[in-house]
Amino acid sequence: MNSLGLLLFLAALPVIIILLYVYNKDKSKEPLGLLLVLFVMGILSCFLVFFISYLLEQIFPFMQGNIENKTLFQIILYSFFGVALVEEFCKWIMLYFKGYKNDEFDELFDIIVYSVFVSLGFAFFENILYVLNYQELKTVIVRALSAIPGHACDAVFMGYYLNIAKKNSNKNRRDLERKNIKLSIIVPTILHGIYDFCLLSGQNILFFVFFIFITFLYTKSLEKIQEVSANNNKIKFKNKFCKNCGRIVESEFCPNCGLKQL
Repeated sequence: MNSLGLLLFLAALPVIIILLYVYNKDKSKEPLGLLLVLFVMGILSCFLVFFISYLLEQIFPFMQGNIENKTLFQIILYSFFGVALVEEFCKWIMLYFKGYKNDEFDELFDIIVYSVFVSLGFAFFENILYVLNYQELKTVIVRALSAIPGHACDAVFMGYYLNIAKKNSNKNRRDLERKNIKLSIIVPTILHGIYDFCLLSGQNILFFVFFIFITFLYTKSLEKIQEVSANNNKIKFKNKFCKNCGRIVESEFCPNCGLKQL
């Protein structure tokens, strides 16, 4: 394997490891075809980011150019709106229409799986671009320990709030559903923005804050994965036919003969 091939393999490796970890936490596995589609949609969201970012640069010229030429306030705007909000929104739009609205979303943990697959599709493509641009082992290692897990953690929070939104939707609490749908964009954007601002600010104290922040972020994300995985209840049951009497079943038990459906 040549050096570029090795770097590309190492760039993909953390994505594969995290995807397998989250996939294995799902007690009732999701269709691989759906997960592949979500991963590809994450890749496609990169192109949507490119388009929106180009438009923003035309409207707000300060978003162009090197970070060294920006004021601290401009770096804040760039980090939270030019990067974090744009990227998280583009990932969210794919997740919402292909994951949240999907009939396969019938258990609480499902949406976290979907969210991580979309987000790491994005992170995978972004990582490949970095490798092709820099072709340095140092870049691959740093991103494997920071950027890739960072995208995954943002995805966990995105899925977590969509999880709560779906539960409230099933209770006909549309107000709480809408609130948590908004939080599924807002919270990952804030987390992503803090991550980027700490790195882009050039302030030494914020590099120290960054390491504290990612430790907190990784810990809380793992806690949420464990929490939802351990309490992964059914939120709806797909229409199916009872094996005993043949009637359509829309719940856990057949309305005709009472047989529990597996």
